[in-house]
Amino acid sequence: MLTFTVTGLTIGLATGVQAAALSSAPRPSASAGTTGFGCFRPLQAGQARCFGVMKAHRTASGRMSPFTTGSPTTMGYVPSDLRSAYHLGGTSGSGRTVAIVDAMDDPNAESDLAAYRSAYGLPSCTRANGCFRKVNQSGQASPLPSGDYGWAEEISLDLDMVSATCPGCHILLVEAKSTNVADLVKAEDTATTSGVASVSNSWGGSEDNTITSFDSHFKHSGVAITASSGDSGYGVSWPASSPYVTAVGGTSLSKAANSRGWTETAWSGAGSGCSAYEAKPSWQRDSGCAKRTVADVSAVADPDTGVAVYDTYNNCGGGMLCDTELQLGLAQGADGWVEVGGTSVSSPIIASVYALAGNTSQVVNGSYPYSHTSALNDVTSGSNGSCGGSYLCTARTGYDGPTGLGTPNGTGAF
Repeated sequence: MLTFTVTGLTIGLATGVQAAALSSAPRPSASAGTTGFGCFRPLQAGQARCFGVMKAHRTASGRMSPFTTGSPTTMGYVPSDLRSAYHLGGTSGSGRTVAIVDAMDDPNAESDLAAYRSAYGLPSCTRANGCFRKVNQSGQASPLPSGDYGWAEEISLDLDMVSATCPGCHILLVEAKSTNVADLVKAEDTATTSGVASVSNSWGGSEDNTITSFDSHFKHSGVAITASSGDSGYGVSWPASSPYVTAVGGTSLSKAANSRGWTETAWSGAGSGCSAYEAKPSWQRDSGCAKRTVADVSAVADPDTGVAVYDTYNNCGGGMLCDTELQLGLAQGADGWVEVGGTSVSSPIIASVYALAGNTSQVVNGSYPYSHTSALNDVTSGSNGSCGGSYLCTARTGYDGPTGLGTPNGTGAF
């Protein structure tokens, strides 16, 4: 069984009797009582399931309020926060394209994107003005995959984070027809043949002995490719472990009374560790892992310090199961503004910073930040699990697994 984590969402892939084992598949790490996991329909052989990481808010009486709200100002960090936290003011990626690779279709992607950008005064990004494109895994406008509310939440998150980080960037959304790896990597190839600056992948899976056979799909000269490190704490996922991507970990981000105005610690849910299969790239020099180490860099991912996202595609298909999900407050996807976390947030942020830098012709896989560490915020506290106190799961001065080399301090490291 290959258990996929659509970071921000968790996906399990199974065949035959393995589907039954998915009830115990790892789920995104989150603080008890503060997040809800959506899209938890039972899995049949060969199908996928996902769990949206959405932060619920407590009312004055202490009861949990709905995950969604009509207000864009009360649901997590907004574009101005992210650009302030990562010192991106005055930068512009005008005309450069960030591609997003996801599975299934979000029928409301363009209209939800328009609502998000309008709420924060960002320039319009539509198919009509040439800023936004949505294609299938073969690069065609139709037929598109079937709609899926769990993946729609993921797509909305990805599109909104590109918009927040690089408001002048164009966006290409490539939708794979299924959650099968073969379809996702076909979508990856399509995304990287369209003149894009960078590609974000907010999905991943447990490593096994097949992963290296897919690595070539992430090796594209002149394109920066990012992959989320995972949401289940200490442990390695692929394609974050591929030597051809920038593996993006996660932090908890808070406002602070210091010169930066912000502070960060390692998020407990971020994936990290030492690959069991991928060779160590020449540009990684940490001594505690003989193979590829995850992550390279990081950005905000903690749902408790999450970001505002707008998503309205909420069709779970009806029936008794749908009713049960609704009663639990975990289903139908989002229906408006929602606060979301996961390394689904950090991957498109970093892909967009690459686009802002406009330097991808000089980027060789994930190596560039390693020679430009002065342009990163070093994250030195926090942990994502137990590994004997090693840097592989514990933040420290310099490189560590959960946060890599740190978070963007402007675009100089990209």
